[in-house]
Amino acid sequence: MATTKWVIDPSHSEITFKVKHMMFTNVSGKFEKFSAEATTEGDDFNNASFSFTADAASVNTGSADRDGHLKSDDFFKTGEHPEISFKSTAFTKESESDYKLTGDLTVRGVTKPVTLDVDFGGIGKDPFGNVKAGFSAKGKINRKDFGLTWNAALETGGVLVSDEVKMDIEAQFVKQ
Repeated sequence: MATTKWVIDPSHSEITFKVKHMMFTNVSGKFEKFSAEATTEGDDFNNASFSFTADAASVNTGSADRDGHLKSDDFFKTGEHPEISFKSTAFTKESESDYKLTGDLTVRGVTKPVTLDVDFGGIGKDPFGNVKAGFSAKGKINRKDFGLTWNAALETGGVLVSDEVKMDIEAQFVKQ
């Protein structure tokens, strides 16, 4: 069977994350510039392969000062590590629309395996005749595993930034 290439539609997709701040509120962010591809056998996403890159300097948390800090050597070190990337190693069906996406995530030059829970929304045609596929993915990583170790102790105990980062991805792919 012939392979099919799919590319992400960035105007209908988002790559977001949340991190606890001061141990009691979540701060959200997203990447403004990213690309992704999927390769399938025909239109069947079973055993599909996925790849993703984000421009680390496109991080946006709604605060220019915080974004500048995230781009600095304390966090992403974007001058030396301009991209965050992911390359899948497995995409396995768990139930009708539930999948597990496993792969290698690289942040700040450190590569670690991660697994995301994926909800496959289905395939359909848009009003312009383009065939599209939709996915929602969620997962968690420990930022320290990727060398993102900066923090500050709080007077009341605890730290300013949690180690756990929650990822939330909405992706719409266009069949090529």
